[in-house]
Amino acid sequence: MYPEEITEREEFENSPHELTRGGSCIVGPLGEYVAEPVFGEEKIIYADLNLDKIAESHFDFDVAGHYSRPDIFQLRVNEKKQENVVWDK
Repeated sequence: MYPEEITEREEFENSPHELTRGGSCIVGPLGEYVAEPVFGEEKIIYADLNLDKIAESHFDFDVAGHYSRPDIFQLRVNEKKQENVVWDK
């Protein structure tokens, strides 16, 4: 599945030949499967798409519309070096 210069590395020694098994699918704008995932085989996936679902999905989560509220939402990044950070495991 991968070139020898990669699989010869020590960290690949105990890995299975197939590291990712696929799972290609078609997902609609509301998050539902239009075509179920395909695993372990090569396959071309076709689906009939209802483009009206795109507009419908904007009522569910419209990131460019009413959820985009720069007047109330802000992203602030603290770029100062943090010392003595303890990460819970």
